[in-house]
Amino acid sequence: MTNPLRITSEQNSKIKLVKRLRSKRGRVQAQRFLIDYERDLQRALACGYTVDYVLYCPEIAAAPTWGEVESYQVTPQLLNSISYRENPAGMVAILHSRPAKGLAHISSAAPNHIVVLVKLSVPGNVGALLRTADAAGIDAVILVDSALDLYNPNVIRSSTGACFRENVYRLGGGEALAYLREKRFRIVAAAVDGATSLFELEFRGETAIILGSEDLGLPHYWLKQADQLVRIPMAGGLTDSLNVSVSGAILMYERFRQRCACRHNIER
Repeated sequence: MTNPLRITSEQNSKIKLVKRLRSKRGRVQAQRFLIDYERDLQRALACGYTVDYVLYCPEIAAAPTWGEVESYQVTPQLLNSISYRENPAGMVAILHSRPAKGLAHISSAAPNHIVVLVKLSVPGNVGALLRTADAAGIDAVILVDSALDLYNPNVIRSSTGACFRENVYRLGGGEALAYLREKRFRIVAAAVDGATSLFELEFRGETAIILGSEDLGLPHYWLKQADQLVRIPMAGGLTDSLNVSVSGAILMYERFRQRCACRHNIER
């Protein structure tokens, strides 16, 4: 990189593009998304994403040193106007997005342990669940009937980059259920009034954990089709449910705990 140009006007075409990427429509049309945090960028690069160009503010951060990329300097005022974070780290990178993965992709991947997120709409919750799924060793996450895109800045931030992995898929409800049945997954659905306590549940074989939306929970269709309805016991006097990202984390880590305990017993 030599003698990068300095952009000072909000009317610059590259600045205008970055601002359009704040909306889902803009990201879809441009087939690009933005990252304004170094850790998330490094994880995207590790997952094979490619950078279109970088805008950085030399008053705040040094020029990028990770490869030959098209780079431009911007003023602190411009950086503040295009960064998603309130206290920008000095850089905004524009990356090429990827098409969503569907039924053919998950069939080819043949995962053994799946989390299905049905009609979730809060980006922070989806991102947190993707992060937990990665940490707990879940093979695949299926987004069912979701309007969210994985490149929403809040999804990227709350997932700490887990959204860039190749194990996130988009399916319709009927399509997802048919796949789980065909592959003989045991369907365990989280429900406030589920008949089985999580403390009694045994995660055996190929299991799909199903989680519903933040406000309404799972549609009746999924509750009816589930092999087991599991509830998380509550000891409080007022609370009858948890945030979906917390519920999902508890279920995923109980599955992880049981698998670790099983492997330990086999080794002994």
